Amino acid sequence: MKVSYSWLKDYVDCNLSAEEVSDKLTFCGLEVETLEKEELVKGGLKGVVVGEVLTCEEHPNSDHLHVTKVNIGGDTPLDIVCGAPNVAAGQKVAVATIGTTLFFGEKPITIKKGKLRGCVSEGMICAEDELCLGTSHDGIMVLDPSAVPGTPLKEFLGLNDEYGFEIGLTANRSDATGHIGVTRDLCALLSLDNYNAGKKEFVKLKMPDVSGFKADNHDLNVKITIEDSQACLRYAGVSVSGVTVAESPEWLKKRLMSIGLKPINNVVDISNFVLFETGHPLHTFDADKIGGKHIIVKKLPQDTVLRTLDGIDRKLSSEDLIICDENEGMVIAGVFGGEKSGISENTTNVFIEAAVFDPPTIRKTSKRHGLQTDASFRYERGVDPEMTIFALKRAALLIKEIAGGKISSEITDVYPNPIPRKQVTLLYDRVNRLIGKEIPKEEIIFILQSMDFDIVSNDNDQLVVGVPTAKYDVYREADVIEEVLRIYGYNNIEIGREQNFTFGNTPKPDPEKVGEIAGDFLCDNGYMQIMNNSLCAEELSKLVPAFAPENNVRVLNPLSKELNIMRRSLIFGGLQSIIYNINRKAKGLKFFEFGNVYSYHPEFADSKNVDKKYEEVQHLAIFATGNYVNESWYAQKRDATFFDIKSDTLRLLHRIGIDMKRENEEEIDGIFGKTLLIRIDKTEIAQICEVPQNLLDYYDIKQNVFFSDILWANALKLKGRNKISFSPLPKFNDTRRDLAIVVDKQVKYSDIVNLTRQKGGKTINSMNLFDVYEGITVGVGKKSYAIAYFLRDDDKTLTDEQIEKTMTQLINLYGKEFGATIR
Repeated sequence: MKVSYSWLKDYVDCNLSAEEVSDKLTFCGLEVETLEKEELVKGGLKGVVVGEVLTCEEHPNSDHLHVTKVNIGGDTPLDIVCGAPNVAAGQKVAVATIGTTLFFGEKPITIKKGKLRGCVSEGMICAEDELCLGTSHDGIMVLDPSAVPGTPLKEFLGLNDEYGFEIGLTANRSDATGHIGVTRDLCALLSLDNYNAGKKEFVKLKMPDVSGFKADNHDLNVKITIEDSQACLRYAGVSVSGVTVAESPEWLKKRLMSIGLKPINNVVDISNFVLFETGHPLHTFDADKIGGKHIIVKKLPQDTVLRTLDGIDRKLSSEDLIICDENEGMVIAGVFGGEKSGISENTTNVFIEAAVFDPPTIRKTSKRHGLQTDASFRYERGVDPEMTIFALKRAALLIKEIAGGKISSEITDVYPNPIPRKQVTLLYDRVNRLIGKEIPKEEIIFILQSMDFDIVSNDNDQLVVGVPTAKYDVYREADVIEEVLRIYGYNNIEIGREQNFTFGNTPKPDPEKVGEIAGDFLCDNGYMQIMNNSLCAEELSKLVPAFAPENNVRVLNPLSKELNIMRRSLIFGGLQSIIYNINRKAKGLKFFEFGNVYSYHPEFADSKNVDKKYEEVQHLAIFATGNYVNESWYAQKRDATFFDIKSDTLRLLHRIGIDMKRENEEEIDGIFGKTLLIRIDKTEIAQICEVPQNLLDYYDIKQNVFFSDILWANALKLKGRNKISFSPLPKFNDTRRDLAIVVDKQVKYSDIVNLTRQKGGKTINSMNLFDVYEGITVGVGKKSYAIAYFLRDDDKTLTDEQIEKTMTQLINLYGKEFGATIR
């Protein structure tokens, strides 16, 4: 949430710098993520000064340009050619001097000395839009006659340096969603500083004065009816008539721009101003468009259509709370306004709404329609019911002051079940035990009072407090203790001499350690680790026919349609990372990701065993695309291939300690098409494939991508089975023999390896395929494998007769099993 430093200082007297305020807020739980010095106007008006037009004459070579002499406080007036129709001698104007950069239009423009139709121009007399101070381009900006030539325009307009805090507001801090709420914490911190200095004085929060509120007449009364009092806890409203919708005054525009909001018009801007001041959302209606002058808060039938302010027709749920008139729905309560009842430039009569809605109801509606607004952000967390009438009065008085008009009704406040302050009992002993330090009772009471807690009763051992209604999530003793600790200061709690810990029973093999080994291996081989969201769009699963829709794990209240199911595969996040990097000119990419994939089994829908209904399995995904070997003096540039990622996968499995002598391979029709399935004995451990074209097209990837999907849970099990044993170095050398055998084309090398391991004899230590040939010389439907065999006996030197006997046995074995012949 964006907070303005100068705006905060409107509500408290303090001399703290922006940096000091930032530190104090962070240490009390309102973490300031960034503190930035901000320019209210882009470019900060550097180089723009006040000028006085001394003379203004017609340009000799133009029918619309003027040649002026402008005093900007220097020794010599500037010659400036100006095309504005309203320029005249004697005016005080805004002058962009030579070298100044202006930020209007598509590209920044730097002012240079030049000639316009033969006349020298040494600067530019600017209009509002050219300085980003407004939208008007009807003519140059004419300043007040009191302006002194040469004064920087920024100084003349009072555009002082502004500091902005970006606060990482947690969900439980509904009390700090406005500047007043943040200042309330700051006042408590400053009060504690007084207490520690020996002055038991509270620093007061300076609330804006609304005591002048009163109805000027009763010409525009609007009736309010709440039909659903569980979803709408309080609804109040007041009318203002005779309003003129126009541009907001400068001070109001500056306030909104300081927190990143774009001014719209005075009525809407006041509504936004009060929202960010008090943290209480408001909504303004064109009162003339409220049918029957009657507001009805209720839920409408399923699939009722309401057109919202963005021009979209939205089908409502029967669970959505709607603000209606006597004819139709007008507003999605607490979330988004309707098009018909909104404020326009023709509006003259305004009805202002301030309400308290049930947070879960608003949260569900917001997620259901994919609408996250400033109002819903606050209503979802809970707003302060004690702030409702104050916010309403504040807005009405500002509209009366800025937009004219008269307050034309009393405040109508429908509050069926007033919300009392929650009472919580606080045991002093438990405060000290949970905080880890003994805080004096008097100081605890002082801290709570500084945050507007009521002291209901105070005994020797316990304290009963009334919790401010702004603190929606404070209702337990532990919550109140946390409030005390926030203001007392986490950094004021000393670290004790003793630290308690428990010994963990780490499983063997340790999944974390094995994961680190795998990650280090892949990084050493040029891969980069990625992390993606475990949520994805359901439309992605539809691209893969093997993913049946009924097996998707759906999110009940998704943040958006792009995040409505749990991912079925790591391939989607990997491809998203690949196209993101390709779009930034990175062509050679090697990624890996550890993550879980999810599926639902509807056949166990009635089972009480959650593990049967839902499956969550950890995988390791490896991706390679584009340049696999970069161009260099010693190697030629080469793109990744299927065999590259296969090799990396097998080497990885070997690195983490899996016995690859038991590996076997099979080509299958996998989830993503033609796939190489790798097993260790009968346990599936990896699938390797080329990413299918339809997925590449979806992500607009124009190059081949290869994907290896390792079942990490199975890899850990296999790692655990592999016992490490010692064997001495061999005393005898290997003997190599080569065979070139011709087999049917469908016979795989892995079949030959598996058969050799099973029946080839103990003296075959290893084998290596060094050539594969297909051609007319070996016959149609045939291929030749050239294999090197390495033979060794650990007890003695093999004789030629023993070696030849082994090779003859192999030839006979291959002939019997595969119909092989020697080439």
